[in-house]
Amino acid sequence: MEQNKRKLGIMGGTFDPIHIGHLVTAEAVRMEYGLDEVLFVPAGHPPHKSDANITPMLHRYLMTVMATCSNPFFSVSSIEMDRSGPSYTIDTVKALIEQYGGLAEFYFITGTDTIHELPTWHNITELLHLCRFVGATRPGCNSMIDTIIERFGEIGSQRIHRLATPELEISSTDIRERIREGRSITYIVPESVEQYIIKEKLYQNRSK
Repeated sequence: MEQNKRKLGIMGGTFDPIHIGHLVTAEAVRMEYGLDEVLFVPAGHPPHKSDANITPMLHRYLMTVMATCSNPFFSVSSIEMDRSGPSYTIDTVKALIEQYGGLAEFYFITGTDTIHELPTWHNITELLHLCRFVGATRPGCNSMIDTIIERFGEIGSQRIHRLATPELEISSTDIRERIREGRSITYIVPESVEQYIIKEKLYQNRSK
């Protein structure tokens, strides 16, 4: 990599809602790979999810901004929300490459629950040539990423990395269920996000 290139992480997701697990993972990858910045990118229209089951984009964007604003190395991009049509990662990465004028190397941060889906991603082979992937894993979960790396052969071994991160059993699905059932989400999401959810009455009547 050219020395004048910045190293930027991309933390994509629906963030419905964003939670402590997302933040801990992003910070762990930032420190391990010496990233200059981690860009959180809330999905606009995820191709694998129905819009009817996703909280409106503005709510998810604002919660992500509130969750990340205290970390000077974190920022939020509305790039996928501003674009119509399905939110394919390859389109986002190409747009960011153009935006940064080719002066950045990108590391797409994802979790164990997503890494096994990589072979089904839109134009995944081209995407692997455009950015690196860091699969955040829990101790003892490397075998899944190893299988994916082997599936892609040489490009997989060069462009897909693994990093063991703190073991936090947190998911947005569980958080939404907790809210529906009237259970606490304190310390699972940042306080500002919790207060926003309460103020906007999010997730109270959502079926899943």
